Amino acid sequence: MINLLRGMKDLTFEESERFEYIVNTAATIARRYGYGYIETPILEETALFKRSVGESSDIVGKEMYQFTDKGENDVCMRPEGTAGIVRAFISAKLDRQPVKQKFYYYGPMFRYEKPQKGRLREFHQFGCESFGEDSVYEDFTIITMIAQIFDALGIGYELQINSLGCKVCMPKYRETLVSSLTEIKEELCEDCNRRIGTNPIRVLDCKNDKCQALLVESPKLKDYLCEACDPEFRKLKALLDQEGIKYTVNDNLVRGLDYYSKTAFEFVSSEIGAQSAIAGGGRYDRLVEFLDGKPTPAVGFALGIERIMELVKMPEKEAEGYYMGAMTQEAIPALLKLATKKRLTDKVTVEYSSKGFKSHMKGVDKANAKYVVLIGEDELNNGTVWLKDLESKEERVIDINDL
Repeated sequence: MINLLRGMKDLTFEESERFEYIVNTAATIARRYGYGYIETPILEETALFKRSVGESSDIVGKEMYQFTDKGENDVCMRPEGTAGIVRAFISAKLDRQPVKQKFYYYGPMFRYEKPQKGRLREFHQFGCESFGEDSVYEDFTIITMIAQIFDALGIGYELQINSLGCKVCMPKYRETLVSSLTEIKEELCEDCNRRIGTNPIRVLDCKNDKCQALLVESPKLKDYLCEACDPEFRKLKALLDQEGIKYTVNDNLVRGLDYYSKTAFEFVSSEIGAQSAIAGGGRYDRLVEFLDGKPTPAVGFALGIERIMELVKMPEKEAEGYYMGAMTQEAIPALLKLATKKRLTDKVTVEYSSKGFKSHMKGVDKANAKYVVLIGEDELNNGTVWLKDLESKEERVIDINDL
């Protein structure tokens, strides 16, 4: 027997229905906000993620499914969605058009890391990316959309926000932070010491409890925000207050990828164990330029589908469509012809074996049908069907062409 690879998982039965419900709910809400669907390849050049996600990130340094293909190309399975969307945006020359673009996507991502609850090596994300809008109102709108998605799915959450500054205020903060971290570097973990020289702001995101305790007195980015970033962050908080969306400012929220600037946010849940983030994102105004496109402001998010699957409250299934069965073998051709016709507009479940009345009625519950249609010997001879409405309990015999 060939088993699943470690960290991979099949989605079947109730789980696949839950997965589809999450995607459909999120996509419906995204379309209301003006987003259109985009699909990008699972396989991309490794350079795309090294340049966008950042070589100092854990994704590039430890977690990518990277290999050389038969054409000697350095490729990898996508570890996240934004970089591929930006590449597609530039490839289609959309960065040179004045029209603002909004895309939503969903699909599998791949990271080679220790599997745990809510975190797999192949996992799925739903995300949105908005290009061409530099207003903090768009940041607020993205957050509002995510809140509506989780409300629709019946998921409780806490929102954390922060500002990562910009190329004006970040250098001074970075210099101050490096000086502060250097003083305590002997007590910090190995990863933090490595990041001090590559991307010191990532030290703030360390998951080591000892490091977090040492960082309590570290310089706070909000105290270094420039004349542009500070009022924008204040405006974002005011908009959230006005909308009644509760939040906390997390000074150590920096996100895990190098391309973020200004607004950063995470939606977290205490119901899924140690990995509490269920969605996150922020603004990345310089990423399009980093990937050789025309400078374009952008903001987006991604939510982890597997992380929220157990939290989703599924609606009760409503009975729909038809259960069709034959009570004599000779009636099956007529039954199949009728089923093909009705499937143009309705869901139809067909039982191919001829059975008695009671046996057919036992199969109706599993089909969750609204109507039962049976053809017996009399119905076949008369060109009729027996029809029962399972909600009203009404039964009647009608002409087969009238169904």
